[in-house]
Amino acid sequence: MSVDIECVVVGAGVVGLAVAREMARAGHEVLLIEAAEAIGMGISSRNSEVIHAGIYYPPGSLKAQLCVEGRRRLYDYCESHGVATRRLGKLIVATDQAQVGGLETLLERGLMNGVDDLRLLDKEQAQALEPALSCVAALYSPSTGIVDSHALMLALLGDAEAAGANIAFHTPLLGARVITGGFMLELGGTAQMTLSCRLLINAAGLQAPALARRIEGLERQSVPEDFLCKGNYFSLAGRAPFRHLVYPAPEAAGLGIHMTLDLAGQARFGPDTEWVKVEDYRVDPARAEAFYPAIRNYWPGLPDQSLQPAYSGIRPKICAPGEPARDFVISSEAEHRVPGLINLLGIESPGLTSCLAIASRVRHQIENA
Repeated sequence: MSVDIECVVVGAGVVGLAVAREMARAGHEVLLIEAAEAIGMGISSRNSEVIHAGIYYPPGSLKAQLCVEGRRRLYDYCESHGVATRRLGKLIVATDQAQVGGLETLLERGLMNGVDDLRLLDKEQAQALEPALSCVAALYSPSTGIVDSHALMLALLGDAEAAGANIAFHTPLLGARVITGGFMLELGGTAQMTLSCRLLINAAGLQAPALARRIEGLERQSVPEDFLCKGNYFSLAGRAPFRHLVYPAPEAAGLGIHMTLDLAGQARFGPDTEWVKVEDYRVDPARAEAFYPAIRNYWPGLPDQSLQPAYSGIRPKICAPGEPARDFVISSEAEHRVPGLINLLGIESPGLTSCLAIASRVRHQIENA
């Protein structure tokens, strides 16, 4: 059959942009469609902007592999494209002896994942780096850093367009149907048209599972149930006494209320964990009440009334509250038996860090199907 375009990528967040860039640079004809009016309006603009080292994830998992590979690629890419990053380093802290074993486990896991620069510090060594820190031990990750996520997305968009990719904003994918040799797409918004393509890559973030369920001809059991896990952030009035990122021992649904710095040196704390039913990005100021004691576990000097509502994000979970975290899902023909279709599901943290590695994996799966 003849198609209107070879490859359609859905979603212009950091992962969709990286995928569009990767496919266009490999010689594919690419159209990137985005429901919103600009790039990165969802998950990609509502996170900590941290470049993760690859410590937390089970060895052999996609999260572990793609985070470690993605971190190396991302630093190189940002350096070559003038995107601001800063390798601040991170301290994961144990605030009592019961948590020290968890740090040792993280050290072992990180080493198994290929993170070879980790160091376990005692109290004195940690406080030599951060005198205001209260802890009994810390795991030091010098390769953890921060990135200007919007500048990164602009660079990826520029590369994609330079390689021939086109992008259409205000263009939601209303539905899709598997046809012989490809897909028939129904586009809404300003486009209001049907379009055929041979390759369809679903990188729609929070909407990716719902979009996958709207693909006629795709078995529903190949799409996991999805859940929304909101994380709220609060900014600090004044400057924090820390130069490194500071993380508590990780929690079940996230990494705990940690302190990150932006490129201007402003401190922010979060995210917390709030399971929600609908997208709502308002930050309830009352949630700060739980932040103060959590932060004072590792920074007793946090002043009263110093936290201000900043912003929130939503993690695209594919596990229910109380269930173990799930790995990234890069669902291709091998899993769902639909040629030419890739569904990217549950791409939460470390998705930003992993974006270039995810894009490479997507291209590899398509070209080697």
